[in-house]
Amino acid sequence: MSPRPRLPRQDCAHCGRHDRCTRIVLEEAVCQRCTLRFARTAQPCPGCANIRVLAFYDADRRPACAPCTGNEAVYACTACGREDSPWGRLCGHCALKEKTTALLSGPDGGINPRLRPVYEALISGPRPQTTLYWFTRSTGPATLGAMARGELDISHATFDTLPADRTNTYLRDLLTATGVLPPFHAELERVSPWLEELLGTLPAGQSEVLARFARWQVLSRLRRQEQHGTLTHGAISAARATIVVTARFMNWLTEHGTDLADIEQGDLDRFAEEHRARALALRPFLAWCARTGLGGDLSAATRPTTQPAVTLSDEDRWSHVQLLLHDDTIRLYARVAGLFVLLYAQPLARVCRMRADQITVDAVGVTTATFDTFPVELPGPLDRLVRTHLTRRGQASYVSRPDTWLFPGGIPGKHLATENVRAQLVERGIQPMAARNAAMFQLAASMPTPILAEVLGLAPNTATRWAALASRDWSAYTAQRDTHLRR
Repeated sequence: MSPRPRLPRQDCAHCGRHDRCTRIVLEEAVCQRCTLRFARTAQPCPGCANIRVLAFYDADRRPACAPCTGNEAVYACTACGREDSPWGRLCGHCALKEKTTALLSGPDGGINPRLRPVYEALISGPRPQTTLYWFTRSTGPATLGAMARGELDISHATFDTLPADRTNTYLRDLLTATGVLPPFHAELERVSPWLEELLGTLPAGQSEVLARFARWQVLSRLRRQEQHGTLTHGAISAARATIVVTARFMNWLTEHGTDLADIEQGDLDRFAEEHRARALALRPFLAWCARTGLGGDLSAATRPTTQPAVTLSDEDRWSHVQLLLHDDTIRLYARVAGLFVLLYAQPLARVCRMRADQITVDAVGVTTATFDTFPVELPGPLDRLVRTHLTRRGQASYVSRPDTWLFPGGIPGKHLATENVRAQLVERGIQPMAARNAAMFQLAASMPTPILAEVLGLAPNTATRWAALASRDWSAYTAQRDTHLRR
């Protein structure tokens, strides 16, 4: 059989590139690059309204699809006929289904029953090409395949034996988000091995006491936060710091020949004088000792109560609001999150944890946001930004469906990281903490304290403190701001 003759090079009718033109598009020869570009730009056909590649002219000289013009459907998927997601001879959806079936099939040839939720999540993603790229560029799918064939156990214990890299962490989150594995918080789970290592460096008596405090007080609180969806990186870091300071305090007691049960207020005051930075972190441990009978009713140093610092003027605050409302170069999700901080004094961490069902749009288009228990009607143009955001909520993981987060992240089942939004706001000169304090100052001055607490989800004491600050005259506010800026 003689080889197929190669086509001569010529100028592409669409891009002008001198190359071998293998396909006729809109009655003109085009290169392979333009052929692929046309294949990826399917749109409604004026004849049949189906999403197809408009590479032909109809009787009215309008670009139309192959069936409407009597041409061969060269762009159609050979399995299902759709043209809106090309992937070789198949569309992206059919190619993904084919590859996922092969990947997750067990020895009997059928999808492994335990991995059926993963199969459904992968093939139902809105961007099949992204998942197909993951199949070819990551080692995660190979691990999934080994689990499907029974070569690896489908359990958290398996991941404990694998390298703790991003690929395996992502895969573990995927299996957790789809319900294949029970809930797992990677950063929280790393605390226990770290604690065991720390306990191994302490004398037996200290180790036993610290272990009880850490497990039944500190870790127990972290796990409750995890169950309520409020666990943050800061909370875990603070818990580690509390455990470390407690260990150092017990070492200090040993060096001074004092038993924990015999410690007096004078001993605690001496420790506080020698280690001022550590004294505040001892309060949880001392309170636990008093409750469990290991120590007396001692009081550690307390942080002096101060009024919140308001360092952003109302004029600058509204300047930030205008920037986020109208600058389309900023990512939409960062604009919406920043506006919730600037207008409604919401902590950025709480904003990132918002669920999509906290936003409602009624039949006439009125948009409301429920930050705590009270729905707040959003003004224009913020309401339009929020409605647009609901239709395209950032860089969500393609296996996190259904998407319950208002700001979904790239990790399966997780919301967008707070630092992602914070970095974008800071880049534009917006400090989230200063912005929230300025918004809180203005809101506290304009509404009764009970309503402030209900609308913003504040503790009564916090709302009262802000109301007291806002009741001061502007000269006091200016003096406070100037003092802060001189530091």
